[in-house]
Amino acid sequence: MYKSILFAACALALLALPLHAQKTEGKKPDVLKGPAKANLEGIAQIDVPAGYQFLDGKTIRALMKASGEPTSGREQGLLMPTNDHWSVIFEFDDVGYVKDDEKDKLDADKLLAAIREGTARANQERERLGSPPLEIVGWEQPPKYDAVTHNLEWAIRATSAGRPILNYNTRLLGRKGVMEAVLIVEPDKLPATLPTFKDLLAGHSFQSGQNYAEYRSGDRIAKYGLAALVVGGGAVGAAKLGLFAWLAVALKKAWKLIVVAIVGGIAFFKRLIFGREAPRRLE
Repeated sequence: MYKSILFAACALALLALPLHAQKTEGKKPDVLKGPAKANLEGIAQIDVPAGYQFLDGKTIRALMKASGEPTSGREQGLLMPTNDHWSVIFEFDDVGYVKDDEKDKLDADKLLAAIREGTARANQERERLGSPPLEIVGWEQPPKYDAVTHNLEWAIRATSAGRPILNYNTRLLGRKGVMEAVLIVEPDKLPATLPTFKDLLAGHSFQSGQNYAEYRSGDRIAKYGLAALVVGGGAVGAAKLGLFAWLAVALKKAWKLIVVAIVGGIAFFKRLIFGREAPRRLE
């Protein structure tokens, strides 16, 4: 069972951080500049190519806490190019070994129906709290599992208040849990960005002893499989909550999360890293 909000909530919470976090910290955050290899808190590592910057999980959690936003405690890092407006955020869920028995049974239509059902229920809570509803448009990329790399990926298009939402999700299965990687990008930029994102993920590797193929009898087994990862995982999957149902959970806890323009959110991190003269996208 997830111990906190879904990963998507963390990603958008990061994007919603106000600028006063920079003043609260009193200095620019520690940034690893490529080419380098970034440590994902002893669980895995990711190559940071030239022209990219990496913020570690500790830095991200500090930024969120400084701005009054909740953290899951599972943030591993944020990777972004220096001259473009997209990012990849990593988080690790130590749920145990997720069996891939369902690799040939992922029914995209049924999963989408489950996500829509859960999102409709979440929208009731959003309406009660005066927030705009979320509408699931459909698959941008139906769930696809690679039995060689043990990666599960999918993408769903949604809208809220007339604003498009699209996060490209990848789950990297390991021996003791799942590394979650979410590409945060403007919907119309996905086709151009996706090949670069996949090249970046090729630079991800679990530490020795943490790989999926290193499973040993007696290791903890996750209580759910691949389908539940797509619809939310654990109790969330069992209840058929939607991909964006985290908003209902967050709002119930009075967390002040808002859906913001993706470019604006990433620009916030660029200002923290580069200062006020960070490159900006022309509108």
